[in-house]
Amino acid sequence: MMCRVLNVARAGFYEWLHRPLSAQAIDNQRLLGLIRDSYAVSCGVYGSQRVFGDLREIGETCGRHRVARLMSAHKIKAARGYKAPRPIAGRHSVVALNRLERVFTVTAPNHIR
Repeated sequence: MMCRVLNVARAGFYEWLHRPLSAQAIDNQRLLGLIRDSYAVSCGVYGSQRVFGDLREIGETCGRHRVARLMSAHKIKAARGYKAPRPIAGRHSVVALNRLERVFTVTAPNHIR
């Protein structure tokens, strides 16, 4: 009766009843544990691409987008670091002394004093 109301196959309902998680969901949970381990070893610095590289190094077969999707779904983000502020390199500007006693005020155009 319940299967008819929900419009699902009886075999599918009993399959779900005995095994509520699909094979992919179980594999995603296992993969999420590996992702969290790699993320923790990097002290929260690695993003999805580097975590994907770590998983490939240990022989895990998964896609880069799958890793990114799992990290995004579980709010695992790379720490964005910024460089420390540094002084601007180069020489400081120097104001030259008026040693030639130049006059910068003029009375008329093209005439000095």
